[in-house]
Amino acid sequence: MGEKLYVGVVGGSAFAQKSWDDALAIGREIARRGAVLVCGGLGGVMEAACRGAKEGGGTTIAFLPDEDRSRANDHIDHALPTGMGEMRNMLIVRAADVVIAVGGEFGTLSEIGFALRIGKPVVGLETWELAKSGEPSNAIVVAADPIEAVDRALGLVTGT
Repeated sequence: MGEKLYVGVVGGSAFAQKSWDDALAIGREIARRGAVLVCGGLGGVMEAACRGAKEGGGTTIAFLPDEDRSRANDHIDHALPTGMGEMRNMLIVRAADVVIAVGGEFGTLSEIGFALRIGKPVVGLETWELAKSGEPSNAIVVAADPIEAVDRALGLVTGT
């Protein structure tokens, strides 16, 4: 069997119930497909995705913003304290092969921007829409539901 894929899941720490449910399902599907989930390790979408991954028997890795490993949510296997604040967003994106954005605010937008800047594919589920000079951009691959988000994300990396 080949090397596992690392899927970054990004989204807000403040969220709507639908984002929680979507992230939970995404985490489960990532685990079911044998990929590793990478995130920021705190609450909200990050916690829901990690919970889903653990329920599905998967592995979770978190890049924490501060130096306190104990702040990681209860569903993290490997908590990496960075002491970098929001700058840890780049570490999340660098570690991932592909990024799935679920809802989110400006921190999520930064992760999307970092990923696109370094050539990592981004799949979005009810997240930011991008435009440049007033023209819509299709840089974020849009998914209609959690299963499609994972299908598209893994397909972008594997070419299937």
